[in-house]
Amino acid sequence: MQPAFPRRVFIVANPGDRYASPVHRENTARPPARRSVLALVAAAGAAVLAACGVRREPGAAAAPPRRYRYGDDPSQFTDLYLPPGGTAVRGVVVIIHGGYWRSTYGAELGVPLARDLAPRGYACWNLEYRRAGNGGGWPETFDDVAAGIDHLAVAAAEHGLDLGATTALGHSAGGHLAVWAAGRPTLPPGAPGAGAPVVPFAAVVSQAGVLDLAQARALGLSDDAVENLLGAPGDPDRYALADPMTAIPLAVPVYAVHGTEDTTVPPAQSEAYVAAASAAGATAELVCVPGDHFAVITPGSEAWAAVLARLEQASDPGPPGQG
Repeated sequence: MQPAFPRRVFIVANPGDRYASPVHRENTARPPARRSVLALVAAAGAAVLAACGVRREPGAAAAPPRRYRYGDDPSQFTDLYLPPGGTAVRGVVVIIHGGYWRSTYGAELGVPLARDLAPRGYACWNLEYRRAGNGGGWPETFDDVAAGIDHLAVAAAEHGLDLGATTALGHSAGGHLAVWAAGRPTLPPGAPGAGAPVVPFAAVVSQAGVLDLAQARALGLSDDAVENLLGAPGDPDRYALADPMTAIPLAVPVYAVHGTEDTTVPPAQSEAYVAAASAAGATAELVCVPGDHFAVITPGSEAWAAVLARLEQASDPGPPGQG
């Protein structure tokens, strides 16, 4: 039997607990059923979106996306989803898909999210990048993510988008890349993605993100996915440059939303990051939600509602961390 957690219960950790940090649990008595990877991919279709109970504003519909290319490789592209005509743009969201950095999974995983967010007033930049198995890895994956995000400035100029409230939204490996990208200003010269970003983030919402690479590698998550991305750990500098933990504290808030039943990326990944960031004085929040690894990217779910709340908080014009 699944435990029933009340909505938005504030958990106070023991003072000596290394994971003491802001934590919320958002739950109902009946968490959504587990979804397979195949079901998730199929969710990109309109019929499955409807079956999943996608919530849209009354009378609104997502417009067809416009594709932008930031390189010559087939995987170096992004799709821009704009709010339907007459809908005010409330913010810009960079969507970075997951899949443990492997070429098996692509930007189609971000399509249901963009289609749900655009009618809510968000301009969505659904980013594709080279992954391990199709020309990615170190440093190509990181170069692509940095270049793809910066290319958003081109689309923003064409459509008059205000990039001052740009939020990164990343799932799983995409959560890792989103938080890594937010730390680009901290990277040393010559590192992939180093330097002042053309499009800085105002906040990051990590959905079941792989946020502690050292821990993930030690656990051998997803058949040694970290080594598959970065190579054998013979170069500690490479691992340090890629690990969000080494960029703490970030100058922007990080909201880590994680399913309590996630066995693909353990919740301890988000717990460790939020604990370290909070201890360093950064703004970070751990949000525990019902469901498995894919609940956080299923529009209409309770977990997705928690993601929406953090996006709204991130796009609020008030000071970071308030809302």
